[in-house]
Amino acid sequence: MWVLLRSGCPLRILLPLRGEWMGRRGLPRNLAPGPPRRRYRKETLQALDMPVLPVTATEIRQYLRGHGIPFQDGHSCLRALSPFAESSQLKGQTGVTTSFSLFIDKTTGRFLCMTSLAEGSWEDFQASVEGRGDGAREGFLLSKAPEFEDSEEVRRIWNRAIPLWELPDQEEIQLADTMFGLTKVTDDTLKRFSVRYLRPARSLVFPWFSPGGSGLRGLKLLEAKCQGDGVSYEETTIPRPSAYHNLFGLPLISRRDAEVVLTSRELDSLALNQSTGLPTLTLPRGTTCLPPALLPYLEQFRRIVFWLGDDLRSWEAAKLFARKLNPKRCFLVRPGDQQPRPLEALNGGFNLSRILRTALPAWHKSIVSFRQLREEVLGELSNVEQAAGLRWSRFPDLNRILKGHRKGELTVFTGPTGSGKTTFISEYALDLCSQGVNTLWGSFEISNVRLARVMLTQFAEGRLEDQLDKYDHWADRFEDLPLYFMTFHGQQSIRTVIDTMQHAVYVYDICHVIIDNLQFMMGHEQLSTDRIAAQDYIIGVFRKFATDNNCHVTLVIHPRKEDDDKELQTASIFGSAKVSGL
Repeated sequence: MWVLLRSGCPLRILLPLRGEWMGRRGLPRNLAPGPPRRRYRKETLQALDMPVLPVTATEIRQYLRGHGIPFQDGHSCLRALSPFAESSQLKGQTGVTTSFSLFIDKTTGRFLCMTSLAEGSWEDFQASVEGRGDGAREGFLLSKAPEFEDSEEVRRIWNRAIPLWELPDQEEIQLADTMFGLTKVTDDTLKRFSVRYLRPARSLVFPWFSPGGSGLRGLKLLEAKCQGDGVSYEETTIPRPSAYHNLFGLPLISRRDAEVVLTSRELDSLALNQSTGLPTLTLPRGTTCLPPALLPYLEQFRRIVFWLGDDLRSWEAAKLFARKLNPKRCFLVRPGDQQPRPLEALNGGFNLSRILRTALPAWHKSIVSFRQLREEVLGELSNVEQAAGLRWSRFPDLNRILKGHRKGELTVFTGPTGSGKTTFISEYALDLCSQGVNTLWGSFEISNVRLARVMLTQFAEGRLEDQLDKYDHWADRFEDLPLYFMTFHGQQSIRTVIDTMQHAVYVYDICHVIIDNLQFMMGHEQLSTDRIAAQDYIIGVFRKFATDNNCHVTLVIHPRKEDDDKELQTASIFGSAKVSGL
């Protein structure tokens, strides 16, 4: 028997149910003639093996001052004189030096030089400044880097795609406009954003150009399919989402632009730019993640408006992303019947400029009145199912009892040794991860390789050891999930674990953390010889983390030994008041 504690209710959980798994679609088969070619990757497991919070903003400032490098404080980055740019590159057409072209992330220390396109870690920057040994590589020069893995495929698809208005059949143009909702989007807008149409796949093709528009670096294909009375869309990105990040519309941004609107779909950016004339950018992974590598490109803006969608999930993502970009300059368009997605607003005859003027500031004082909250309360009342959280596709009984998986909560899961806690939790988390919930696994008891094998088997819904010829197929699909693993094993300090979780929330926008299990942090805490007091402290730390970061934490705890014929109670978890009172 398992017990799951949430909001003060002990729950009986049934055995995992099987269900249909929907993964990310691959490239259309008719675009990949001949036998498939497997490209082996150096890292197939996304693990957080990088230094956790290796540097603070204060340490970065002290280092720059100590080496005589002038800098300016920015919203999420420090801007400094770049040691990677040649003197000729630092002068514009007027001959005036364009200083402070180096951006250093205040949280991670990662840098990007806008002039030379050199980028790297904080350690790379220090090595370059100090000229230390073979570590003195001058960053990673994108302009001089070897071609990326999928460059040939990107160019082939791009060359086969044609502008939508150049299709020979007028009926085909009208059908595409209808399927993608482009009836009011002009050809000039499509041309300005370099949007094309791939006839064999019946997909729109959105390009990702390198900074400055100097070269094509990637593509996103959007395919429309008839589904009953409606239309469903499927995305394919090349390279894979985890391999490359870019902002659609970036070459159209000028240095003088002080305001930008961020969207989660390329079609929304087209509608917004055409209707309002404002600069618009599309996040590469929609509401899933805002990669820190893109923050330097958003530093120049004094006002950033998020218009990500028309549901509560988009609203929550906008508030999360605003925290990375400095909430004081961010504004959010609240979802509602009179404020749909930008493309739907354009097609529905709404005034998009007026909607943007109603955007709410993301930052407010510590004390608010109901007047400031009333629209958000109305949003939850109008979307009861969404407010209840994301529903599981494999576990209808969980949906019936818990209603859904919500951010900012702590779930405690317990059961006797050998009852299948890890097996169940892995499928429980995999269900959510497949629906776009960015997940971080902290497995302290079993190795990441063994855990990944179990999860891959659950993902494939079959014994892969008996069908190894299908391994690459399922491994490729599994690799596209927003799933990450801590590299800890065995006893760890709670402070180290929390630092890792903070790093993951910032870098990967993690929404769900699984800790398996709490006992592996008990031995490192010397706060008290009282085991219950130590456990209460750890639970309090995890609960505060969940609240402060609006992230759900699932915590596995071993219960005390009970007789086989006796059911587990809340007191079975060391009798802790804090755990059993959740």
